[in-house]
Amino acid sequence: EKFFDIKCRASGLVPHAVAMVCSVRALKAHSGRFKVVAGKPLDPALTQENLDAIEEGACNLQKQIENVSLFGVPVVVAVNRFTSDTKREIELVKKKALEFGAFDCCVREVWAKGSSGGLELAKSIMAAAKEKSHFKFLYPLDISIKEKIETIATKIYGAKNVEYAGAAEEKIKVYTEQGYDRLPICMAKTHLSLTHDPNLKGRPRDFTLPIRDIRASIGAGFLYPLCGEMKTMPALPSQPVGEKIDIDKKGNIVGLS
Repeated sequence: EKFFDIKCRASGLVPHAVAMVCSVRALKAHSGRFKVVAGKPLDPALTQENLDAIEEGACNLQKQIENVSLFGVPVVVAVNRFTSDTKREIELVKKKALEFGAFDCCVREVWAKGSSGGLELAKSIMAAAKEKSHFKFLYPLDISIKEKIETIATKIYGAKNVEYAGAAEEKIKVYTEQGYDRLPICMAKTHLSLTHDPNLKGRPRDFTLPIRDIRASIGAGFLYPLCGEMKTMPALPSQPVGEKIDIDKKGNIVGLS
């Protein structure tokens, strides 16, 4: 959504096709049966055949495909295959992807087979790109900040409504007075869920999306609402430490400490 509504709008790019990468274990995780913690070993059950978990978690893939269709661009689903994936699991993902409206669904094995492992996918994307594209933006720039946020929240995430904290309400007023209400929106939200809560998997529906604050990146050309407890990265100082790193005449790296 950000690529379409921000980058394509600013650059004039018109996408002809989308390659949507998924994995068997990710769809299993979206069933909500497993707990995945960053930095810790995966639940061994995620590497065992489990067609029921894929069936339950495939609703997330369905929503992602529906989201791309809102922009009028064909979707090719690329299944990033792991050694633990079984033939029946791969076939089920392919079946579900096509049922959900994907142009095609291909297995991607570049990590194991090099370029030949991505040949089928490349050919499929080329075929999809030849289809007639009906690319369109999700929202126009001349609507209000709240209308843009609520369009993304309801159409892309599946929220029922949006709740604004006091700080967000105040920023909306200020930015509108300054004329920044005509900028596109870049939602700052967890990538682990369609909602603001990383623990909610699959395809949550009719939830309330909380916006605690809205900040402006005027140089970049967008406003970014903070959803839930989402944190942002600190900006670089006036003189980044990286500028002090170099290689001396003897070939030694200096400036790392």
